Amino acid sequence: KLLLLLLGTSTSMNLKLNFLPLIYTLYIYILNKMNVVIRLITFLCVCLFVSVQPQGIGEPSVYHAVVVIFLEFFAWGLLTTPMLTVLHQTFPQHTFLMNGLIHGVKGILSFLSAPLIGALSDVWGRKSFLLLTVFFTCAPIPLMKISPWWYFAVISMSGVFAVTFSVIFAYVADITQEHERSTAYGLVSATFAASLVTSPAIGAYLSVTYGDTLVVILATAIALLDICFILVAVPESLPEKMRPASWGAPISWEQADPFASLRKVGQDSTVLLICITVFLSYLPEAGQYSSFFLYLRQVISFTSATVAAFIAVVGILSILAQTVVLGMLMRSIGNKNTILLGLGFQILQLAWYGFGSQPWMMWAAGAVAAMSSITFPAISAIVSRNAEPDQQGVVQGMITGIRGLCNGLGPALYGFVFYLFHVELTDTDVAHTESAIIPGPPFLFGACSVLLSLLVALFIPEHMGPGMRPGAYKKHSNGAQSHSHSPQGSGAEGKEPLLEDSSV
Repeated sequence: KLLLLLLGTSTSMNLKLNFLPLIYTLYIYILNKMNVVIRLITFLCVCLFVSVQPQGIGEPSVYHAVVVIFLEFFAWGLLTTPMLTVLHQTFPQHTFLMNGLIHGVKGILSFLSAPLIGALSDVWGRKSFLLLTVFFTCAPIPLMKISPWWYFAVISMSGVFAVTFSVIFAYVADITQEHERSTAYGLVSATFAASLVTSPAIGAYLSVTYGDTLVVILATAIALLDICFILVAVPESLPEKMRPASWGAPISWEQADPFASLRKVGQDSTVLLICITVFLSYLPEAGQYSSFFLYLRQVISFTSATVAAFIAVVGILSILAQTVVLGMLMRSIGNKNTILLGLGFQILQLAWYGFGSQPWMMWAAGAVAAMSSITFPAISAIVSRNAEPDQQGVVQGMITGIRGLCNGLGPALYGFVFYLFHVELTDTDVAHTESAIIPGPPFLFGACSVLLSLLVALFIPEHMGPGMRPGAYKKHSNGAQSHSHSPQGSGAEGKEPLLEDSSV
């Protein structure tokens, strides 16, 4: 219409006559395409929020969340070896830098969308958003063999919905008591590690024996199985009476604004300390996840089978750490000291990665890395213990949003540091790597970041005051016969800050 208006003001009648049919045809074409897109989006929304029934198989449990996480990351684990090959073939120059940019864009988009999805799940329930996040997270898988360029492009754009852990942790918080959450979060995190124990080895074997195409087909089938499991078996964890609003209620911009959570962080000393700890510790971890397996294969000269075995061993040790060891530590030394211990292991692991140039050094550091995996479940437990049940999605969305920001900055930072120190995949000289004082510079930068995180975590309060305990069970007792607590009288109970101040 703007072009037609501009043509209408033109003094040249010939220009009007020559371009008017073309502009009109283009206008009709775009209008028709937009109608098709609008109909498609409407159809998908109807299918998602109307046909998805809250009933599933049995009562909501942690095991439903465990299966969803396992299938999603098992599918991605199968693609570990093929993805390294496709990445190097698609970007033969500055592979680490391009890898960092791809995952950086995905992480930034995840940061921007996490608060909105968390707030919407508090209103509309968890099941629909589990389906949404898993679908879009797994959407790039079949594109690996169809078009590598589109595969990496869709990976970047899938960050808008790549916040499965945010919804999963909110799901778990809905169905567990306060004293059970650290164990439940550890089980979910251990399942993530378990999904990577065998899948990379299976993917590497199938890739060598039958080719990458079969691996991609199998991963796509498992992703579809995960979607079907959510549709059929996963029950809704958030009852209608626990939701602060009904269907169709508006979501405020403050809830959807990713920077609102960061502004809210500064209003509460405890939240501020926790969030700084998460940021400084997860920033190097995100960069490590995006490039470490590529680093092992191309710089340390691990074979595909050795990389798969490394992932399996570290995964098994992580499962033990996040189930058996985490529970023992939480009961014996407390939540805060568990966080500090995990950060200490992470510093040692990253320093070892940074200075190590021999394969045996990587194996030893991997064992330490497994112990460092206890940090985030312990942080999630201390956060969820101090949030209202109807705010669990917002709180976990805030933490996941910070992790999403790290998922954007971490890979880009690691890729830039690799590029800055001329660590490339083309014509890599193993002897030069072995003789270098710091073979892995980004990992040493990461160790310094986690050291700062450890210093900040020292100021997290050891014990929370009575006012910081979640009042949700009281809050929702008005209409629930099963709760005997009296409702809180304050009308600002659900307002910011999510975690109240305590003395430091």
